[in-house]
Amino acid sequence: MYDEIFAKEDPAKNNPRFWDELFLMKVNLEYLESKLESVNGEEVQRIQDNINSLFHHCVQALGEEHQIKVVNALQTLCALFRGVHQKNKSASGFDIINMLMGFDKAEQRMKDLMERLDSLLCGDSSESLKSLCLKLLLCLVTVTDNISQNTILEYVMINSIFEAILQILSDPSSRGQHGYDAVVLLALLVNYRKYESVNPYIVKLSIVDDEPTLDGMGVVLHQALTEYNRQYKDKEEENQGGFFSTLTSMVGSMFIADVDEKLSVQTNEAILLALYEAVHLNRNFITVLAQSHPEIDITVTPTTPTPTTPTTPLGTTPPSLDVMNNPELPLDPNLQTSNLLITFLKYASIVMQDTKDEHRLNSARLCLIILTCIAEDQYANAFLHDDNINFRVSLHRMPMRHRKKTPGKNIPSRPLVCAVLDLMVEFIVTHMMKEFPMDLYLRCVQIIHKLLCYQKKCRIRLHYTWRELWSAVINLLKFLLSNETALLAKHNIFHLALLVVNLFNMFITYGDTFLPTSNSYDELYYEIVRMHQVFDNLYCMVLRVSTNTGQWKEAASKVTHALVNIRAIINHFNPKIESYAAVNHISQLSEEQVLEVVRSNYDTLTLKLQDGLDQFERYSEQPKEAAFFKELVRSISLNVRKNVSLNTLSQDVLLKEFSTIS
Repeated sequence: MYDEIFAKEDPAKNNPRFWDELFLMKVNLEYLESKLESVNGEEVQRIQDNINSLFHHCVQALGEEHQIKVVNALQTLCALFRGVHQKNKSASGFDIINMLMGFDKAEQRMKDLMERLDSLLCGDSSESLKSLCLKLLLCLVTVTDNISQNTILEYVMINSIFEAILQILSDPSSRGQHGYDAVVLLALLVNYRKYESVNPYIVKLSIVDDEPTLDGMGVVLHQALTEYNRQYKDKEEENQGGFFSTLTSMVGSMFIADVDEKLSVQTNEAILLALYEAVHLNRNFITVLAQSHPEIDITVTPTTPTPTTPTTPLGTTPPSLDVMNNPELPLDPNLQTSNLLITFLKYASIVMQDTKDEHRLNSARLCLIILTCIAEDQYANAFLHDDNINFRVSLHRMPMRHRKKTPGKNIPSRPLVCAVLDLMVEFIVTHMMKEFPMDLYLRCVQIIHKLLCYQKKCRIRLHYTWRELWSAVINLLKFLLSNETALLAKHNIFHLALLVVNLFNMFITYGDTFLPTSNSYDELYYEIVRMHQVFDNLYCMVLRVSTNTGQWKEAASKVTHALVNIRAIINHFNPKIESYAAVNHISQLSEEQVLEVVRSNYDTLTLKLQDGLDQFERYSEQPKEAAFFKELVRSISLNVRKNVSLNTLSQDVLLKEFSTIS
């Protein structure tokens, strides 16, 4: 029958029941796709009417009561979209539309198709059919590498299925079955020509205020990230057990690198993109980040493997249906509640450990962009800093030779902002390497700065071990100094140095409004004086560069000006400390003695007031991040296309299901 379609004659000419019979037959996807791919230019013209007719009858069949016809029509449409695009990679979108539907009829055909899909998704049709509709839509959205070049999506913009996606997310049972595909589809549609024209999905997503829908989206994201975290933890425990760990402990840390390789779990950028779009576009979604969910140990639930799903890399598959469908799992009373933000922070702490391959680097960058949006939001900050809502958040820490692996048992219960700061400090400490991820460092330091601005504005005295943060950023300056030549060949290190110096300026100028005790303020001065050598060396370096004519002259001179108060502190206290040591005949002062000198000499210290320390540039996606998102969406699209192999809903299973109904 396919061969008749690819012949010149109208197949229904000699057999009026041709199309009826076609959709009762089991679809032969491989054959149909390969036929479409093998047609050459002249033949396309010859059989175009028949292809148009096939498309038209597929859409008609979606309205049939006979479920098998609907299943076969959906699968045939998938083969059509894929086959025509594979064949015509270089063709323009208009040629493809013409070949599939005929340009003059395209608008009506696509309107009919989208309406039928919409009613199948929103109606009471079987879950398998709904799943197949979403697979068809994902297939349609990802047929081109760059989704913005997929002209057919113009019709998906005009005939929106946004409400259908929301309906799936707001209903617990359909969310359990289809939530994952629905949020990925939404994230991709939002990225269609988002900088060139008005995208209705962006507009609609930004104004959703329906609580069940937003919560539903949060639940899907939470479960997908939880599943990833669990897979990582299982792998980690698997690697720690048995002979291998005994050998490692005997030989020391020789094998740390190998362990890291084995622990690599493939990241899930599609879910991260969906989380980003929700946080970035919809102010109301911020409240969902804080919704408490019982922290379910997914391993205790009996999961039935889905035999029809092809094996995909860890982390890219949606959570098993049992977990999504069963909100009432047995809960251990000792388990604390969790929320989307905590799960996201744990996820980020895993993907940010290793940024060597491109996917993980992109994931780490996207995690930091999401945290940037959160750190700028008033409501999110109020929740992060709320002293009455405390959590224990066990972040993953990178195994390093010079520190012991700390068990996560003794983590204190603290406001969530402490976990965000811990994550930033952890990243700063663990990525000082030859392939220096400058972009990620800039984002980390800016996130810390934004959180400090909020604390200063609202006079929040956070009980946090600020010393760890000071020590981390001073070591970062040390690293920049000792690798100046290599780093300057690739990066403007003065921009990062300026941000770090201004963090200290924030603490020096406004610390009395947000540091928890006067003792913390003394410790800040102690740390600056103790590490004065780093600041002295930084000053010499920026002075040298700013007095020479070169491309970094201006950037370096900004750092010179920013160092004025830090240098004043060092030049004021150092002689006092030396004189105290000389008078008392002590060669090495204790920390308490140095603090005593600091406390008794504050009143003679003169500092300059610096402007704009508590100001920051707000995040904006366009134009700075546009190129990043374009590449990211391309990569997600390729991955989705690979995973949406139609075999994920095996034909045999579907046909069996519907033949019994019929």
